[in-house]
Amino acid sequence: MVSSPAERVSVRKTYKLFIGGAFPRSESGRSYVVDDTNVALASRKDVRDAVLAARAAFRPWSAATAYNRGQILYRIAEMLEGRRAQFLAFGLDDATVDASIDRWVWYAGWADKLAQVYGSANPVAGPYFNLSGPEPTGVVGIVAPPDSPLLGLVSVVAPAIVSGNTVVVLASEPSPLPAITLAEVLATSDLPGGVVNLLTGRVPETGPWLASHMDVNAIDLTGVDDPALATSLEQAAAENLKRVVRPPAEPVDWTVDPGIARMTPFLEVKTVWHPKGV
Repeated sequence: MVSSPAERVSVRKTYKLFIGGAFPRSESGRSYVVDDTNVALASRKDVRDAVLAARAAFRPWSAATAYNRGQILYRIAEMLEGRRAQFLAFGLDDATVDASIDRWVWYAGWADKLAQVYGSANPVAGPYFNLSGPEPTGVVGIVAPPDSPLLGLVSVVAPAIVSGNTVVVLASEPSPLPAITLAEVLATSDLPGGVVNLLTGRVPETGPWLASHMDVNAIDLTGVDDPALATSLEQAAAENLKRVVRPPAEPVDWTVDPGIARMTPFLEVKTVWHPKGV
Protein backbone atom coordinates (compact mmCIF):
# COMPACT_ATOMS: atom_id res chain seq x y z
CA MET A 1 0.00 0.00 0.00
CA VAL A 2 1.40 3.40 -1.04
CA SER A 3 1.34 5.95 1.73
CA SER A 4 -0.01 9.39 0.93
CA PRO A 5 2.62 12.12 0.64
CA ALA A 6 3.00 14.51 3.53
CA GLU A 7 1.26 17.84 3.10
CA ARG A 8 3.72 20.34 1.64
CA VAL A 9 4.52 23.46 3.64
CA SER A 10 4.78 26.49 1.35
CA VAL A 11 7.87 28.66 1.50
CA ARG A 12 7.02 32.15 2.73
CA LYS A 13 8.78 34.85 0.71
CA THR A 14 11.03 37.21 2.62
CA TYR A 15 11.30 40.75 1.27
CA LYS A 16 14.61 42.40 2.11
CA LEU A 17 15.90 45.96 2.09
CA PHE A 18 17.33 47.65 -1.01
CA ILE A 19 20.68 49.30 -0.28
CA GLY A 20 23.44 50.11 -2.76
CA GLY A 21 21.81 48.10 -5.52
CA ALA A 22 21.71 44.93 -3.39
CA PHE A 23 19.07 43.28 -1.22
CA PRO A 24 20.52 42.77 2.28
CA ARG A 25 18.62 41.56 5.30
CA SER A 26 18.12 44.06 8.07
CA GLU A 27 21.12 44.37 10.33
CA SER A 28 18.71 43.88 13.23
CA GLY A 29 17.57 40.50 11.91
CA ARG A 30 13.94 41.54 12.53
CA SER A 31 10.94 41.28 10.24
CA TYR A 32 7.16 41.65 10.31
CA VAL A 33 4.45 39.80 8.44
CA VAL A 34 2.44 41.40 5.63
CA ASP A 35 0.05 39.30 3.51
CA ASP A 36 1.72 36.05 4.61
CA THR A 37 5.20 37.30 3.67
CA ASN A 38 8.11 38.45 5.79
CA VAL A 39 9.20 42.06 5.40
CA ALA A 40 12.43 43.41 6.88
CA LEU A 41 12.28 45.84 9.81
CA ALA A 42 15.03 48.38 9.17
CA SER A 43 17.21 49.64 12.03
CA ARG A 44 19.38 52.67 12.75
CA LYS A 45 22.38 50.81 11.27
CA ASP A 46 20.41 50.16 8.06
CA VAL A 47 19.70 53.90 7.79
CA ARG A 48 23.42 54.65 8.11
CA ASP A 49 24.29 52.03 5.49
CA ALA A 50 21.69 53.45 3.10
CA VAL A 51 23.01 57.01 3.51
CA LEU A 52 26.57 55.79 2.85
CA ALA A 53 25.39 54.08 -0.34
CA ALA A 54 23.48 57.18 -1.44
CA ARG A 55 26.49 59.43 -0.83
CA ALA A 56 28.81 57.11 -2.78
CA ALA A 57 26.39 57.11 -5.72
CA PHE A 58 25.79 60.87 -5.72
CA ARG A 59 28.90 62.03 -7.55
CA PRO A 60 28.64 59.71 -10.59
CA TRP A 61 24.84 60.07 -10.80
CA SER A 62 24.90 63.86 -10.63
CA ALA A 63 27.75 63.92 -13.17
CA ALA A 64 25.77 61.85 -15.69
CA THR A 65 24.20 63.78 -18.53
CA ALA A 66 20.58 64.77 -18.13
CA TYR A 67 19.83 62.82 -21.32
CA ASN A 68 21.32 59.66 -19.81
CA ARG A 69 19.31 60.05 -16.60
CA GLY A 70 16.18 60.45 -18.71
CA GLN A 71 16.99 57.25 -20.59
CA ILE A 72 17.34 55.35 -17.31
CA LEU A 73 14.04 56.66 -15.95
CA TYR A 74 12.36 55.62 -19.19
CA ARG A 75 13.92 52.15 -18.82
CA ILE A 76 12.36 51.94 -15.34
CA ALA A 77 8.97 52.58 -16.95
CA GLU A 78 9.64 49.78 -19.47
CA MET A 79 10.56 47.30 -16.75
CA LEU A 80 7.57 48.30 -14.62
CA GLU A 81 5.30 47.77 -17.61
CA GLY A 82 6.71 44.25 -17.99
CA ARG A 83 5.84 43.41 -14.36
CA ARG A 84 2.45 45.07 -14.43
CA ALA A 85 0.56 41.90 -13.52
CA GLN A 86 2.65 41.46 -10.37
CA PHE A 87 1.65 44.88 -9.08
CA LEU A 88 -2.00 44.23 -9.89
CA ALA A 89 -1.74 41.09 -7.74
CA PHE A 90 -1.06 43.34 -4.73
CA GLY A 91 -4.60 44.70 -5.07
CA LEU A 92 -3.65 47.87 -6.94
CA ASP A 93 -6.09 48.83 -9.70
CA ASP A 94 -5.24 49.18 -13.37
CA ALA A 95 -5.42 52.97 -13.32
CA THR A 96 -2.94 53.24 -10.45
CA VAL A 97 -0.38 50.93 -12.03
CA ASP A 98 -0.73 52.63 -15.42
CA ALA A 99 -0.35 56.07 -13.81
CA SER A 100 2.79 54.89 -12.00
CA ILE A 101 4.33 53.73 -15.28
CA ASP A 102 3.37 56.97 -17.01
CA ARG A 103 4.78 59.02 -14.13
CA TRP A 104 8.27 57.59 -14.79
CA VAL A 105 7.93 58.50 -18.46
CA TRP A 106 6.75 62.00 -17.55
CA TYR A 107 9.75 62.71 -15.33
CA ALA A 108 12.11 61.09 -17.85
CA GLY A 109 11.00 63.74 -20.31
CA TRP A 110 11.90 66.50 -17.84
CA ALA A 111 15.49 65.34 -17.34
CA ASP A 112 17.04 67.48 -20.09
CA LYS A 113 14.50 70.32 -19.93
CA LEU A 114 14.59 71.30 -16.27
CA ALA A 115 17.71 73.45 -16.66
CA GLN A 116 16.08 75.46 -19.44
CA VAL A 117 12.92 76.07 -17.40
CA TYR A 118 14.53 76.64 -14.01
CA GLY A 119 17.79 78.26 -15.17
CA SER A 120 18.26 81.70 -16.68
CA ALA A 121 20.60 84.11 -18.43
CA ASN A 122 20.70 87.23 -16.28
CA PRO A 123 21.15 90.78 -17.59
CA VAL A 124 24.08 92.48 -15.88
CA ALA A 125 25.95 95.76 -16.22
CA GLY A 126 29.31 95.07 -17.81
CA PRO A 127 30.88 92.83 -20.45
CA TYR A 128 29.90 89.52 -18.84
CA PHE A 129 27.69 86.52 -19.34
CA ASN A 130 25.80 85.80 -16.12
CA LEU A 131 24.17 82.37 -16.15
CA SER A 132 22.18 80.63 -13.42
CA GLY A 133 21.54 76.90 -13.55
CA PRO A 134 20.11 74.25 -11.21
CA GLU A 135 22.27 71.65 -9.52
CA PRO A 136 21.22 68.70 -7.32
CA THR A 137 21.38 69.29 -3.59
CA GLY A 138 22.79 65.85 -2.66
CA VAL A 139 21.35 63.00 -0.59
CA VAL A 140 17.60 63.29 0.00
CA GLY A 141 15.66 61.40 2.67
CA ILE A 142 12.06 60.61 1.74
CA VAL A 143 9.15 59.35 3.82
CA ALA A 144 6.86 57.77 1.24
CA PRO A 145 3.07 58.26 1.42
CA PRO A 146 1.57 55.35 3.39
CA ASP A 147 -1.79 55.62 1.61
CA SER A 148 -0.40 55.37 -1.93
CA PRO A 149 2.29 52.69 -1.82
CA LEU A 150 3.09 52.73 -5.55
CA LEU A 151 1.90 55.89 -7.33
CA GLY A 152 2.65 58.09 -4.33
CA LEU A 153 6.05 56.43 -3.94
CA VAL A 154 6.95 56.98 -7.59
CA SER A 155 5.68 60.56 -7.37
CA VAL A 156 8.14 61.45 -4.58
CA VAL A 157 11.15 59.38 -5.74
CA ALA A 158 11.24 60.22 -9.47
CA PRO A 159 11.37 64.04 -9.08
CA ALA A 160 14.22 63.75 -6.57
CA ILE A 161 16.47 61.55 -8.70
CA VAL A 162 15.76 62.96 -12.17
CA SER A 163 17.89 66.04 -11.46
CA GLY A 164 20.84 64.09 -10.05
CA ASN A 165 20.04 63.60 -6.36
CA THR A 166 20.26 60.23 -4.64
CA VAL A 167 17.65 59.10 -2.13
CA VAL A 168 17.00 57.03 0.97
CA VAL A 169 13.32 56.13 1.11
CA LEU A 170 11.25 54.94 4.07
CA ALA A 171 8.48 52.88 2.48
CA SER A 172 4.87 52.59 3.58
CA GLU A 173 4.77 50.49 6.75
CA PRO A 174 1.27 49.01 6.24
CA SER A 175 1.74 48.38 2.48
CA PRO A 176 5.45 47.78 1.77
CA LEU A 177 5.15 45.09 -0.91
CA PRO A 178 4.67 47.44 -3.91
CA ALA A 179 7.69 49.46 -2.74
CA ILE A 180 10.12 46.58 -2.36
CA THR A 181 8.87 45.06 -5.61
CA LEU A 182 9.55 48.40 -7.27
CA ALA A 183 13.07 48.08 -5.87
CA GLU A 184 13.37 44.80 -7.79
CA VAL A 185 12.37 46.74 -10.92
CA LEU A 186 15.00 49.41 -10.19
CA ALA A 187 17.68 46.76 -9.70
CA THR A 188 17.14 45.48 -13.26
CA SER A 189 16.65 48.78 -15.08
CA ASP A 190 20.16 50.29 -15.52
CA LEU A 191 19.79 52.51 -12.45
CA PRO A 192 23.21 52.63 -10.74
CA GLY A 193 23.34 51.05 -7.31
CA GLY A 194 22.85 53.51 -4.47
CA VAL A 195 20.81 56.07 -6.39
CA VAL A 196 17.65 54.75 -4.73
CA ASN A 197 17.86 52.99 -1.38
CA LEU A 198 14.65 51.66 0.12
CA LEU A 199 14.01 50.72 3.73
CA THR A 200 10.91 49.00 5.07
CA GLY A 201 9.71 49.07 8.65
CA ARG A 202 8.50 51.61 11.18
CA VAL A 203 8.87 55.28 10.26
CA PRO A 204 8.76 56.47 13.92
CA GLU A 205 11.77 54.24 14.55
CA THR A 206 13.93 54.98 11.50
CA GLY A 207 12.71 58.48 10.64
CA PRO A 208 14.56 60.30 13.45
CA TRP A 209 17.89 58.75 12.43
CA LEU A 210 17.36 59.76 8.81
CA ALA A 211 16.26 63.29 9.71
CA SER A 212 19.21 63.83 12.06
CA HIS A 213 21.87 62.27 9.84
CA MET A 214 24.49 64.92 9.12
CA ASP A 215 25.25 63.60 5.61
CA VAL A 216 21.64 63.97 4.42
CA ASN A 217 21.08 67.28 2.62
CA ALA A 218 17.29 67.38 2.37
CA ILE A 219 14.26 65.50 3.60
CA ASP A 220 10.75 65.07 2.22
CA LEU A 221 8.20 64.46 4.99
CA THR A 222 5.24 63.99 2.65
CA GLY A 223 4.41 60.58 4.08
CA VAL A 224 4.43 61.60 7.76
CA ASP A 225 0.82 61.66 8.94
CA ASP A 226 1.55 62.29 12.63
CA PRO A 227 1.93 66.06 13.29
CA ALA A 228 4.02 65.50 16.42
CA LEU A 229 6.40 63.18 14.56
CA ALA A 230 6.62 65.62 11.64
CA THR A 231 7.59 68.44 14.02
CA SER A 232 10.27 66.37 15.72
CA LEU A 233 11.73 65.27 12.36
CA GLU A 234 11.82 68.85 11.13
CA GLN A 235 13.60 69.93 14.31
CA ALA A 236 16.16 67.14 13.84
CA ALA A 237 16.66 68.19 10.21
CA ALA A 238 17.49 71.72 11.33
CA GLU A 239 20.77 70.57 12.90
CA ASN A 240 22.57 70.75 9.54
CA LEU A 241 20.12 73.09 7.78
CA LYS A 242 18.52 70.40 5.64
CA ARG A 243 16.01 71.50 3.04
CA VAL A 244 12.62 70.28 4.29
CA VAL A 245 9.43 69.50 2.40
CA ARG A 246 6.69 69.56 5.01
CA PRO A 247 3.74 67.15 5.07
CA PRO A 248 0.81 68.42 2.99
CA ALA A 249 -1.99 70.21 4.81
CA GLU A 250 -4.60 68.42 2.70
CA PRO A 251 -4.69 64.91 1.20
CA VAL A 252 -2.72 64.72 -2.05
CA ASP A 253 -4.36 63.60 -5.29
CA TRP A 254 -1.45 61.69 -6.83
CA THR A 255 -3.26 61.25 -10.15
CA VAL A 256 -3.08 64.92 -11.18
CA ASP A 257 -0.34 66.50 -13.29
CA PRO A 258 2.53 66.95 -10.80
CA GLY A 259 4.17 69.96 -12.48
CA ILE A 260 7.73 70.80 -11.41
CA ALA A 261 6.91 71.62 -7.78
CA ARG A 262 8.43 68.37 -6.49
CA MET A 263 11.67 68.77 -8.43
CA THR A 264 12.64 72.29 -7.44
CA PRO A 265 12.92 71.84 -3.62
CA PHE A 266 15.91 69.56 -4.17
CA LEU A 267 17.78 71.90 -6.49
CA GLU A 268 20.30 74.61 -5.73
CA VAL A 269 20.93 77.43 -8.19
CA LYS A 270 24.52 78.10 -9.18
CA THR A 271 25.37 81.39 -10.89
CA VAL A 272 28.45 81.76 -13.09
CA TRP A 273 30.05 84.93 -14.45
CA HIS A 274 32.08 84.78 -17.65
CA PRO A 275 33.71 87.64 -19.54
CA LYS A 276 32.36 88.33 -23.01
CA GLY A 277 35.69 89.57 -24.29
CA VAL A 278 36.24 92.70 -26.36
